[in-house]
Amino acid sequence: MLDLATERARHEVLKERLIAEHGDLDEETLADTLEGLTNLNQVIAAALRSALDDEAMAAALKDRLQTMRARMERITGRAKAKRRACAAAMDSCEIRRIEEEDLTVSLRPGSLKLDVEQIDDIPLEYWRTPDPVLDRREVTDALKAGTVIPGARLVEGDPIITVRTK
Repeated sequence: MLDLATERARHEVLKERLIAEHGDLDEETLADTLEGLTNLNQVIAAALRSALDDEAMAAALKDRLQTMRARMERITGRAKAKRRACAAAMDSCEIRRIEEEDLTVSLRPGSLKLDVEQIDDIPLEYWRTPDPVLDRREVTDALKAGTVIPGARLVEGDPIITVRTK
């Protein structure tokens, strides 16, 4: 395939030469003559076909990415569910550590997390503006510091499982 820039430059040189030698050519005759003497139209058409192929490939990849992203989310969710189930089993059976050839599993209590019992009872000082949005970090920090905040409390989070591979 001919290079678009090269064919364009050739087209422009020929156009200038034709105008200089035959200044009385009308636009249609000049265009027809240049089309016959150069491959610019074919090069442009080929470049645009290639662009259409690229756009189709990009659209297909976008669709594939969405499909793969959804699959990744399902697999991630499945892994989290398995970890939660294992942590719950270890917690209820009071197993704190498991050592195997390929991994060591440790169970530790979850960290404190905010549980908003009654959002309307939380004082305005814990809300952000312009839209009233609860500043969860500030409420959590205040509760950890011992401040009593109506409508909120700290509860123990789910147990956290740690897996190390050897």
